[in-house]
Parts: sequence; C-alpha cells; structure tokens
Amino acid sequence: MSKKNQSKADTYSFFSCIEKNFDKAARYLSIKKGLLEQIKSCNAVYRMHFPVKIGKKIQVIEAYRVQHSHHKLPCKGGIRYSIKVNQDEVMTLAALMTYKCAIVDVPFGGAKGGIKIDPQIISAENIEKITRRYTSELIKKNFIGPGIDVPAPDYGTGEREMSWIFDTFLSLSPGEVDALACVTGKPVSQGGVRGRKEATGLGVFYGIRELCKMKEEMSSVGLDVGLNGKKVIIQGLGNVGYHAATFFHEAGAIIVALAEMEGAIYNKKGLNVSNVILHLKKTGSILNFPESKNIEDTEKALELECDILIPAALENVIHKHNANRIKAKIIGEAANGPVTPEADDILEKKGVLIVPDIYLNAGGVTVSYFEWLKNLSHVRYGRMEKRFSENMNTELLQVIETSCRKKISIEEKKMILRGPREIDLVRSGLEDTMINGFHKIRDLKKSLKIENLRTAAFVLAINKIIDSYEKLGIFP
Repeated sequence: MSKKNQSKADTYSFFSCIEKNFDKAARYLSIKKGLLEQIKSCNAVYRMHFPVKIGKKIQVIEAYRVQHSHHKLPCKGGIRYSIKVNQDEVMTLAALMTYKCAIVDVPFGGAKGGIKIDPQIISAENIEKITRRYTSELIKKNFIGPGIDVPAPDYGTGEREMSWIFDTFLSLSPGEVDALACVTGKPVSQGGVRGRKEATGLGVFYGIRELCKMKEEMSSVGLDVGLNGKKVIIQGLGNVGYHAATFFHEAGAIIVALAEMEGAIYNKKGLNVSNVILHLKKTGSILNFPESKNIEDTEKALELECDILIPAALENVIHKHNANRIKAKIIGEAANGPVTPEADDILEKKGVLIVPDIYLNAGGVTVSYFEWLKNLSHVRYGRMEKRFSENMNTELLQVIETSCRKKISIEEKKMILRGPREIDLVRSGLEDTMINGFHKIRDLKKSLKIENLRTAAFVLAINKIIDSYEKLGIFP
C-alpha cells in the first residue's frame, strides 16, 4: 500500500476488528454476556525477553506465545518472525485460530507465537540460535508439547525453523514417544505431511469453488455457476497467494491481475502464474512481465474489474476509503483481516459476497491437524491401505473386462488401479473439510436469516466453543 493510501486506511486495530465481528454474531445468540467475554478473552499470554549472542554482542530478543482458548487441547497456531510483532497482533491471531478450528471441526484451541526480529537481515546461524532459545523458554513454562500447545509455520518461518523446534524439544524431553507431534509444518523427512505447503492456498480454492457452485449465490451477483472463465485478481504472491492462483488457473479461471508490494501487473486475457513466478525469480519483481501492464500503486489493482478478488497479503487493505471503488462481485479473504468492519458494511450494501478469513484460510490448520494425527499414530497415510486398494481395484477391473469383453488401455489401467498416496488422502480430507465448513456456515446463515457469511461463521464458531465448554462442565 502506498504511503498516501496508507494514511487513508481505517485506524482500526486488528484486535478491534475481530471484536466488532464477534459482537455482531453475539446478537444472534442467547448466551450470557459473561460467557461471551470468556470466549473473547485470551486464557494465557506469555511475553518473554531472552539474551542471544549475535556476533560479539548480546542481543535481547522480545517474543510471545499466546494461548487464546483451552476449550480443546492442545492449542494450535503458527509462529511468525517479524520486526512488527507485538502483543496485540499475536493475541488477535490466536483468537482467529480458535474460531477457525471450531468452524472446520479441528479439535484444537487457538494459539499464536511471534518473535520480534527481521529474518531478512539475520544469518541462518543466528536465527537457529534464537529459535532454539525460544523453544527452550516455551518448554520451561510448559507452553509446548503434543498435548499442550503445537506450533506451526507462519510469516517469516517454515520447515527449517520447525525442524529446529522439534530437535530442541526432543533433546530436552528424552523418551517422549510422541515428540514429533510437538510441532507441525516439518519437512516430510522429519514427520511432516505431504500437501502442507499448499494447504492454505488449496483451501482458499476449495472454498471459493464451492461458493461458485451455488446457483442462488451466483444469481445474486449476476454470475454463472462454476469457476471456468471467472476473472480473478490476487493480491500477494507468497505461499498462500501463489498456490491459490495456481489452482484457480488450473480450474479454468482467468488470472487478470497479480499484485505485490512493489506494484501489480494486469492482462485482461489472463496471466500465466508459473511464468510470472519465473519472471519474479529472474528479475526480483513481477513488474515488466511480458504482455502485461504495470500498475505502480498496488492498491489500485484491488479496484480493477473482476469477478473474484483474493486479498492474500496484509490486513485492512480494503477500507472505508476504497470499498466503494471495489468492482469485484466476490471477495475471498485468503489473508487475515483484509477487510475492515466499515468496508464490510459498504460492500454488503453493494451486494458483494465476502467469504470470511476465519473459514477460508483454515486449510493450513486443517492439514496441520492431519500431520499431528500422523505423528501420534506413527504411520504414514496410505501405508496400510495403498496396496490393498490396488489389489482390490485389479480384481474389480478384471471382472469388468471379462463381463464387457473389452480390454482397457494401459494408461487407463494405471489411473484406475493406483491406490491412494499420502497427498491424495490429505487433499481429499482438506476438500471434504472445506466443503462441509462452507455448507454449515451457509445453512446457518439461511436458518437464522443472518446478513452475511462472516457473521454466520462467527455464530457457528461461538456455538461450537460454548458446546465444548458445556460438555466439560465448565459453564452452568
């Protein structure tokens, strides 16, 4: 966002946005105020400062781990490395994790972590020191463990950092048979699960695809059913935006614009995402991509003509000053909090369909759940059933060929006979989760006559959390 437009943006804090959406949902619930306040509040906030020797100097590192809700254990949430990390942000993201997990039936409480550093200017050796020291601090206070709190990657972190966390936990917890399950987002060689990297972007795709199958919703915004031919704009080409763009492109959607911090590129006939990424790696920027138009102000890309807009980068990028200029008919919140409450109201009056972040970007935590289960079961997905399925399919195919007196080609046989691989099962589970989550929100919206999908999603989450507390006997 340019400095000029940034100054225009709404002055909401991230946390206040979540509270406003929560309060809207509370109007549809006959729940005592005290119980609602309990759900909104963070159960535990651990703020720490620890020294790390970087070069010849001792640097004091500021870091956090927030456990928002203990209605289910373990708690679950990523760890971000950013110079902008602060307590309010980490608390807000932890709250979002609670609601996301509840909506998609992942049995975790929400958590989040953060370390206030700039990983771009710190060497890998020093990042490892900081990560291992942070992990040891979490262990001291019992803020990490397979049944307590399970971190994952977030902004500025990845498989490498998760490996260091796992190794540190294992070294300080000898004999812990389930140590692999202390963290998710690990490399496959260290107990990670195939399909984790693209999980959030793929979940975004599944969620929007399901919406586009609904004739009633599509008619309300003047669009045909299905994704084929839909014009899509994606802001942010990080892990989430890149994979979402790839899956939309493969499904027949037309990616007309891609936006990054330095600007955006536009081609009404469509952009090839893979070629854009190659250009980005070669030049360091998406700008000047062949046969596309440069847009210097990246925020202006949000205002271009399109059917579907996917903000997949920063919060508050759609606000009261630009909401009226948004031409998209569907907004899919791949990022956390990209639309402010005031912009929400403006867009709702315009008839724009917004698929909320607390549902749409839950693909990451869903597949993290699958990894956690894999680590606890100590067996790879597909290992038990792959060969059995192939043998059964072979026998079935032989019966079909005999009955029909027709031979099936070798290529078709390979496709039919193949048993499920781990990535097949993971993607199948993610697809089922996102489809079921969408219909639960949609059905609740209709039954309670709720004004939008976001409020319906919050109502669904709060109901599930209350139900968990009641089963625990915590609330009278």
